[in-house]
Amino acid sequence: MENAKRNLNLKLPIVALAGVLLALTLALTACSSAGSEENKVTVAASPTPHAQILNEAVAPILEEEGITLEVVEFNDYVLPNTATEEGDVDANYFQHITYLNQFNEDRGTHLTDVVAVHFEPLGLYSDKLDSLADLPDGAKIAVPNDPTNEARALLLLEQEGLIEVDDAAGINATELDVTSNPKNLEFIPTEAANIPNVLPDVDLAAINGNYAIGAGLDTNAALAVEETSGLAAQNYANVLVVKEGNENNENIQALAKALTSDQVRAYLEENYPGAVVAVF
Repeated sequence: MENAKRNLNLKLPIVALAGVLLALTLALTACSSAGSEENKVTVAASPTPHAQILNEAVAPILEEEGITLEVVEFNDYVLPNTATEEGDVDANYFQHITYLNQFNEDRGTHLTDVVAVHFEPLGLYSDKLDSLADLPDGAKIAVPNDPTNEARALLLLEQEGLIEVDDAAGINATELDVTSNPKNLEFIPTEAANIPNVLPDVDLAAINGNYAIGAGLDTNAALAVEETSGLAAQNYANVLVVKEGNENNENIQALAKALTSDQVRAYLEENYPGAVVAVF
């Protein structure tokens, strides 16, 4: 009986020590988990080309710095901003600066750009024409139905000498600001994402670069594109966006640096020649 008591007493410190070790292990695991969370940055992005750029070109750069990049894809132009505003993601990368400014104004959000990354020239495409010189009188032209991209389409048509737009309207131009339309072109307002689908039904279509890529169009076959040194490039550069106050976060700054690196520039030139143009 005494031997049994002695054996029991010897086991108690061992059990207690095991408990301490278990608690210590859990604490260290928690600390490690917290550390990994601190070294992760979550970005909302549209699939093409933004998520591709992030996953294929940016993630490896951040990984070398010990930062994990998590990309959450959206096919919507509202949810990435609301998710960023509400803190569900750390940042987003899908929109140009003009859209961001209008979104803040319309919805009272507190989002700000960190860095301008690229410009996606709007292009004019046709299944029926080989040249804009062949555009017939009364031709039907599909243009985006959102104010920002409708203006871009009209300014591109003006760039190519097909119409004239009131200079005072600038990037806010609408069909009402067209001052000269010698060919009596008919504008068909269409949701931007759907324009590639209606290409067979019109004579000409103004298609955003990302939607052209997503639809498998040869962007080199566009009959005309926005000039990368013009008004459009200045106002429609795609930007990295965060909620105000997070601009100087260490991981966000690392992300901004990676997005504007030589590696990303080379990636854009190789994978989206002429369709996605670096602005840094």
